[in-house]
Formats: sequence, structure tokens, C-alpha cells
Amino acid sequence: MPPSPPPADAPEASAPCEASAPRETSKKRRSLSQRLRQAHAALAPVVLLPLLLTVSTGLGYRLLRDWGGLGRDQAHGLMVLHEGEWLRQWFGPNGETLYVLLNGLGLLWMLVSGGGMAVQKLRRSWGRPRG
Repeated sequence: MPPSPPPADAPEASAPCEASAPRETSKKRRSLSQRLRQAHAALAPVVLLPLLLTVSTGLGYRLLRDWGGLGRDQAHGLMVLHEGEWLRQWFGPNGETLYVLLNGLGLLWMLVSGGGMAVQKLRRSWGRPRG
């Protein structure tokens, strides 16, 4: 014979217990971690080329000036690329500022989100029992 349903005025027997609370926060943490990874992965291709351009032209400028013996005028083309001056033709005088701002914010986001993912991975690896 199947068990009879509880009376309508009886308290619910399956009230959440204290043990399920950490599991819920764990699920929230997991979904936050997944969202962080997705946002990091989505933004990475967008910031890759501007950051590579900035790093390579800045490094090239400094090395060519110091070790290559080039003058400021000879290496000026690298600074035009490095600082985003070439964007003035499309965005006006604010193009350079916009490039520097977005490049900096993109770099900060990649560092913070990548660092957060690294910390999460370290915490998971330290929390596992060894042996």
C-alpha cells in the first residue's frame, strides 16, 4: 500500500537543513567561476592584438633607440603605433586617448580575471587530500 500524503496543515518535512547551505554557495561559486572564465575567454581575442601591438612597438622603440642607435625621428613610426596616434583619422583627437584607455582596461581585466582563476585553481588543489 502506498504511503498516504501528509495533511495539508502539517509542517513540510523537507525543510532545508544547515548541511545544504554550503552546497548552495558552492554552486553559486561554481557558476561565478564559470562566468568569470567565459568572460575572460570572450575578451581575450579582443584585447590580444592591441596588447601585442603596444608591447611589441614599445619594446622595439626602446631597443632600437638604446641599442640600435636610432634617433627619435627615425623611430617615431613605432611611437605612432604604440600610442594609438593612427586612430586619430577615424576617431578624431580622442582616438589616441580611447585606445590607451581601452587597452589599459583590457589589460587590467585580463590580469584580474586571470589572477582570480589562478587563485581558484590553487585553492582547489590545496583543498584536495594528498596520497
